[in-house]
Amino acid sequence: MAGEYLRAFFVGGIFCLIGQALIEKTSLTPARILSSYVVAGVVLGASGVYKPLVDWAGAGATVPLTGFGYALAEGMRKAVDQRGALGIFTGGLTAAAGGIAAAVIFGLIFALVSKPGEK
Repeated sequence: MAGEYLRAFFVGGIFCLIGQALIEKTSLTPARILSSYVVAGVVLGASGVYKPLVDWAGAGATVPLTGFGYALAEGMRKAVDQRGALGIFTGGLTAAAGGIAAAVIFGLIFALVSKPGEK
């Protein structure tokens, strides 16, 4: 059990390390880096490269933004297998609906309980 936590921490830390290095060493904005992580997750998930990392690292690979991209690609793949071409449009959103809903709900709660201020 402790090994699972260590693997998740290690992989998640590597993703953070790469992101921090990109922020410090390139002129990429954080938004572009985050978008690149999602796209990388989609590409790696669609090509089958990301699945072994998910199996080995668990939450360390599924919680970062690359995991969101992987969920989109995996959902689309399953939906295409079940529904054909219609799955291209429905699969990704169906697979990621829980995460999207949680982000909206927690964002709303945080906005309601925080005190707005000017910077």
